Amino acid sequence: MFFPRNISNPYFCKMLLEINHLNFSYSKEKPLFQDLNLTLEAGKIVALAGESGCGKSTLLSLIYGLLDWESGAIIFDGEKLMGPKGNLVPGESAMKFVAQNFDLMPYATVAENVGKFISNINLQKKKETVAELLEVVGLEDFANVLPKYLSGGQQQRVAIARALSVLPKLLILDEPFSNLDFPRKVGLRERLFRYVKQNHISLLISTHELQDIIPWLDRIVILQKGELIQDGSPEEIYTQPYNGYVARLFGEVNIFNETERSAFRLPRFSYYPNEVRIAENGLEAEVLESRFAGSHYWNKIKIRDKELVIYTDQKTEGKIAVSFG
Repeated sequence: MFFPRNISNPYFCKMLLEINHLNFSYSKEKPLFQDLNLTLEAGKIVALAGESGCGKSTLLSLIYGLLDWESGAIIFDGEKLMGPKGNLVPGESAMKFVAQNFDLMPYATVAENVGKFISNINLQKKKETVAELLEVVGLEDFANVLPKYLSGGQQQRVAIARALSVLPKLLILDEPFSNLDFPRKVGLRERLFRYVKQNHISLLISTHELQDIIPWLDRIVILQKGELIQDGSPEEIYTQPYNGYVARLFGEVNIFNETERSAFRLPRFSYYPNEVRIAENGLEAEVLESRFAGSHYWNKIKIRDKELVIYTDQKTEGKIAVSFG
């Protein structure tokens, strides 16, 4: 059980981050962000989602102050940020950013790395805080181990614990679960999201696999080739994706073009596999494959010339009828 370390937070429910008319490019021939606008409320868990190369990591680096932008403004906690041009030491003091390189102290133990930024005035309190954070990231048994003996996923969790140790106003995580196997990923995400909520830490997390974290999100922001194409609640974006690109970020999905929608008389362009169901009265389909997938059967079916994926409770074969919605 994790308890809040700061009972009140004056920044909670205020606008914490504003990005106004931001322009950035790595080269004049290929601009990435053009007139980008984004806001982030304090105390929220927000996913920045999109395929690899859409600009997620670059935007996180801009917010944290690792890259200079060409024009526009980034305002954090009411103050205009200056970026590397205005900071001798890159980064912002009230933020913590865990990127893909973890920058751990190689000759310090896991516990020493986690406690790096914690005051030594009260050593007993420091020890308790480090132990609590190691529990959050599931590394209680590795407190006295050096980073070189850890896997990439374990090193990433040490970096996350160290970032949490100072209770930042904003924690920025770049693909934090990418190096973890599934069982550890399940445990970490629940403990991590519960901890940041209890301690009123705002969390901005980049991902290209939304289905892994959607239950804990307050909001999803979608980037496509540097453009913000959709911004809303998880339920809104899941049920009303802007385009096929957005729908595919949630996993397998069946996409229909205008001709197919008209032929099948469908009101929407996308249907997830669980939204295509076997029905007594429906469109006739041929089952091409039916494979056991754990909690369901994965089925490839064909309606006229269109191949679809649907999930069923039982193995299917032959001819079936399906409905949508």
